[in-house]
Amino acid sequence: MPDEQIENAQMLGQILARGVCRHLRSHDFVSVEELVPTKGLRVDVMALGPKGEIWIIECKSSRVDFMSDNKWQGYLDWCDRFFWAVDTDFPTEILPDGTGLILADGYGAEIIRMAPEDKLAAARRKVMTQKFARHAAIRAHAARDPRFKPVL
Repeated sequence: MPDEQIENAQMLGQILARGVCRHLRSHDFVSVEELVPTKGLRVDVMALGPKGEIWIIECKSSRVDFMSDNKWQGYLDWCDRFFWAVDTDFPTEILPDGTGLILADGYGAEIIRMAPEDKLAAARRKVMTQKFARHAAIRAHAARDPRFKPVL
C-alpha cells in the first residue's frame, strides 16, 4: 500500500474508533485506544464493561486493510469478546464467522452482530484490567501535561 493510502486508512481507522468508543459509553463501557496487551500486538480499541468484561474492537478501513491483518487471531486470547468495526461501505461478508460486527462512523456506531463470549481466566483478566488502568492513566496524564512523555 502506498504511504498516502496507509495514512488515509489510519485516519479512517481512528474515525471509526471514535464512533465505537462513543457508542460503547451508551452500554456503560469505558475504552482506550491502541493498547498493547502483549509484545507484538496493539489493539485499536479495548473496552472495559461495568462487570469487568473486556472487549477488543479492531477497526478496518477497507478490504485491503482487513486482508493485510495477519495477527488478529492473537487478540482473541486477551478479551471476552472480539469485534470488527467497519463503515457501511465495507464488504462485511469477508469477516470471519464467530466474531462480532460493529458498523461505525466518526459520530457513533451500532452493534450488528454480538461477538460470542469466551471468558478470560481470572489471572489474565486481572492483568488486562491493570494494563487498561495504567494505559488510561498515562493517556490522561499526557493530555493535561504537555511535557509528559508517555511510554506505552
